[in-house]
Amino acid sequence: MLEIYVIVFWSTPFQWAMWGLTTLGETPQIREGRKIVYQGDHSIFLMIEGIIFLIAFILFLGVYYSNIRDAYRVGKLREAGEKPNTLKQTLNHLWGNGFPYLLLSPTLLFTAFVTVLPLIFGILIAFTNYSGPNYLPPNNLVDWVGFQSFINLFKLKTWGTTFAGVFTWTVIWAVIATLLTFFIGMFFASLLGHRKIRFVKFWRMIFILPWAVPGFISTLIMRNIFNGEFGPLNKYLRQLGIEAIPWLSDPFWAKMTIFLVHTWLGFPFWMLLMSGVMTSIDKDMYEAAEVDGANPWNKFWKITFPLVLFATTPLLIMGFANNFNNFSLIYFLTQGNPVNTAYSYAGSTDILITWIYKLTLERNQFNMASVVSILIFFFIATLSVINFKRTRAFKEEDMMS
Repeated sequence: MLEIYVIVFWSTPFQWAMWGLTTLGETPQIREGRKIVYQGDHSIFLMIEGIIFLIAFILFLGVYYSNIRDAYRVGKLREAGEKPNTLKQTLNHLWGNGFPYLLLSPTLLFTAFVTVLPLIFGILIAFTNYSGPNYLPPNNLVDWVGFQSFINLFKLKTWGTTFAGVFTWTVIWAVIATLLTFFIGMFFASLLGHRKIRFVKFWRMIFILPWAVPGFISTLIMRNIFNGEFGPLNKYLRQLGIEAIPWLSDPFWAKMTIFLVHTWLGFPFWMLLMSGVMTSIDKDMYEAAEVDGANPWNKFWKITFPLVLFATTPLLIMGFANNFNNFSLIYFLTQGNPVNTAYSYAGSTDILITWIYKLTLERNQFNMASVVSILIFFFIATLSVINFKRTRAFKEEDMMS
């Protein structure tokens, strides 16, 4: 019945959807002045419709394949002289053994059309010329251009210079920001774990406040504090006889400000995490080290640091990936500024994710934004997988399984 329904009612719409997906339309919109004479084909709508029908067709093939397998299994039973299940027995079997799959089916459909569909759409955009001002529907059609956008990103000087500069700064930012918060968090965790420190709960509460407040609120407050014209920080510096610092208007100082603010917001997480790890370390190991004549510095580098690093390396890798795409801090603090005249649609402090934001919502360069997104995915995925597999925690877990 499902096959008949699909063939009768969905064959023509499916053919139309595949035509739209492959051609992206053939007739542009026709206008006379401000009046639309002919609506024309909307390339993006045709692409989305084609992807929807393609996903639905793949799901249908999965159901059809399951039916074929079941029919083959029933045929084998009959050839062996066994009696196949009746309809009632089949329903009881489905209810008993297939009930979890029935509950998972809505999730599968939801994931296919809410997660997979936008993902495929975002990837396919990279292989079109979907960009302003000449290829924006419905006024204009969008065409498939293959890998031309990828070639332009590296071949054209304006795009190549921007990508190289923004990518380099993104990597530098992600590495330094991750290591700063990691080691400063470790420093304060070690300090609070010292037996001579009193009022530990009070100090821990004070240090956790930057992390407890929503990050974007703290970032906006910091943006006002570091404002070069009317910010209180420069005002106090002038009162002390120190020349005002262009915190957000100079490329160097803007980057230093970003590191400073991120460290302030990020170290409490690592401090709490490492405090928990340090308290779980066996005290006998430190006592044995003292008997062997180890000083506090040796105990830290030979016992504390390796054990903390072993427990937190996966999170350190995830922290790098998170900082690599840390949109909110960069955009809310500097909006990618100050302006860099050598870049195309990017500022001196823009990282790849904020550059993508500007390319899409501000400049309508959707195809190039999609290209950069794909490159980010491959870079982060490859780096994360390689580093995860090299961690001791991952190797031990793999050996246990």
